[in-house]
Amino acid sequence: MTDAPPEELVGAAAPRPPAAALPVVCIVGRPNVGKSTQLNRILGSRRAIVEEKPGVTRDRFEREADWRGRRFTIVDTGGMLERGGALEQKVTDQALRAVQGADVVLLVLDSVVGLTGEDDAVATLLRPHSDKVIVVANKVDSQNQESDGWALGRFGFSTPHLVSALHGRGVGDLLDVVVARLPEAEPEPEVEGEGEGLPDDGVLASIAIVGRPNVGKSTLFNRLVGDERSVVHDVPGTTRDAIDTIVETEEGRLRFIDTAGLRRKARIIEGTEYYSLVRSLKAIDSSNVALLVLDAAQGVTHQEQRLAERVDAAGSPIVIVLNKWDLCDTETRLRVAADVADRLGFLDYAPVLRISATTGLGVQRILPALRAAIDAYHRRIPTGQLNQTMREIQSAQPAAGARILYAVQGAVDPPTITLFTTGRMQPTYLRFIERSLRERYGLGPTALKLRVRPRGGR
Repeated sequence: MTDAPPEELVGAAAPRPPAAALPVVCIVGRPNVGKSTQLNRILGSRRAIVEEKPGVTRDRFEREADWRGRRFTIVDTGGMLERGGALEQKVTDQALRAVQGADVVLLVLDSVVGLTGEDDAVATLLRPHSDKVIVVANKVDSQNQESDGWALGRFGFSTPHLVSALHGRGVGDLLDVVVARLPEAEPEPEVEGEGEGLPDDGVLASIAIVGRPNVGKSTLFNRLVGDERSVVHDVPGTTRDAIDTIVETEEGRLRFIDTAGLRRKARIIEGTEYYSLVRSLKAIDSSNVALLVLDAAQGVTHQEQRLAERVDAAGSPIVIVLNKWDLCDTETRLRVAADVADRLGFLDYAPVLRISATTGLGVQRILPALRAAIDAYHRRIPTGQLNQTMREIQSAQPAAGARILYAVQGAVDPPTITLFTTGRMQPTYLRFIERSLRERYGLGPTALKLRVRPRGGR
């Protein structure tokens, strides 16, 4: 058997075709057989959260992968169970939906534990799709364990492929079989002028949906992408990893990222939750826009105030979403409006949308708000126009003890303006300038950075 080094499992140099044109490989199995470890091995990096206990993966997790020049979408799923509560059933339904849309299905089995009743149940669910199932006997770490792997072939889908996802043993041979069974990818036709100035995948912006657990982030995510991509359940903490998908919208191609709910550090006691926190914060830092989802019935908590500060510090535009608005009476609505103005006063530039992700109330206003935020985030003001505006602002209300000599916008994402002055500027006057620039150039939804350079460094 051929061992494949992890770095060979991803081809970063080749240009990426659109994700929609790629064939799909789906990883399934009962809980805790090593599905996410298999995904990480194929991707060559630790992209899915892995922990030695069942139930860590709950949502579908999709990424693009490459093997010997063949690109495909790899999908990790939660553990499938024939019986269980409402949450377990939703996880199983998610996995079955992934199977239906896949070209190849990798059924992962644990060669150390052997076949169980849960494996039998998974096999029964996969019978209608037997033509695309490949059996993977995982945890075959040495030649001495190969007999245990061969014993897993009684389901009749295929001869077991013996691998060790943890150590990479046999993964190269498995991927050779996988790509041989993939249909040829049909690239999308190129449209002249489409995607100019955008990344290779044509994405206009990445939007992270953030907030505390159980405020409706996954429900909103599913509403926006038009598919039940994330498991939604009334138990806080259902989403364990950052799940994203690219959606074609009227505003352009957008990537929505559903993040795990962020709790106070004192309450993060599981290793899984720690990695969820890391992934969520990373999603915030790498996104262009953040949708801060609040439970309108509960108002703004101290935790959400700190989260908003974190997003604001990252310099990303932010759109505040008051979810479950339909469940609030008049008194509650007045209270939460005052709460937002008080606790999130430093985000007074951010739009506040009142919606119900469950019923769809007000959701249609999110995409235009995102487009406005994206445009403002990329806005560049010509130097001549900017300095004419500064002269008009100072003429209308001069600063006390200092004067702006010259202004230049040095950066975008977010707009960053440097003011060359005769002396230090008062914070109140800088806030006045910021408000004036926002009104003049429509910069409302994005952060605006002002840097002051006093003459002589005073």
